[in-house]
Amino acid sequence: MTADQGWSERGAVATAALAETWTSLARVGLDLESQEWGRPTACPGWSVQDQFSHLIGIERMLLGEAAPTWNEPLGDHVKNDLAASHEPWVAVRRSLDGEAVRAEFVAVTTKRLAALATRTAEEWAVVGYSPAGEVPYAEFMRLRVFDCWVHEQDVRTALRRPGGSGGLASTMALDQVQSAMGFVVGKKAAAPEGSVVSFTLTGPPGDERRFTLAVVDRRATTVAENVEPTLTVTLSALDFMRLGCGRVTAAQVDAAGGLGVAGDAVLAQAVVNSMNFMF
Repeated sequence: MTADQGWSERGAVATAALAETWTSLARVGLDLESQEWGRPTACPGWSVQDQFSHLIGIERMLLGEAAPTWNEPLGDHVKNDLAASHEPWVAVRRSLDGEAVRAEFVAVTTKRLAALATRTAEEWAVVGYSPAGEVPYAEFMRLRVFDCWVHEQDVRTALRRPGGSGGLASTMALDQVQSAMGFVVGKKAAAPEGSVVSFTLTGPPGDERRFTLAVVDRRATTVAENVEPTLTVTLSALDFMRLGCGRVTAAQVDAAGGLGVAGDAVLAQAVVNSMNFMF
């Protein structure tokens, strides 16, 4: 297998995961009442409808479309230039009804899936922009799976309609959050040398997992699970994602009875309060 073929296979898996989460989100939007479209989500300033509009905007940009013109204030929730570049796609759709936005979401994602299906092995391997830096396009699409699934869960949480877990998209997205925990433990929490932190995630098959990180030379790297942990953190896979992506705080998860810690209490506070790696 050539390197390009490897990226092509990864791209095909990412495409399947995107189809899964986009279809799942579109189903959530069926038959919503108008007040449900306006329900606030964990993303400041964004309603359920705004979440759909945001994803429409990203996929339209990836289709080569220019952002719409918007000369009105963007809102206090827009904190940086990247957010400001995305917000016009959301703002111009607030005058539409939710079902129209859902229909556009289905149309745009269908078009994107068709475009992805035609990519060659060489095109999947092309290195270019992504939010994580310059990566092959297949890796960029894996990041799109992560982003889209997180926003699907934002919508589901706001509507109290759980689902979309235990599949290809959730597994891929949780892999992305897991990959950031070395940075969280070793850098943000500054766990002492020799510390061993084990995470246990509960949930459906594919989402449930256990992984262990050890700090050596001030770096936290994955080690075998048979190493005795200094600290064990237990929570649901969904809370793990929501905590990592800044949707909730550790205190909120703990208050809801969703956070279990065993071992070094001081290290526990440092780790769980450092798990938000996105903001």
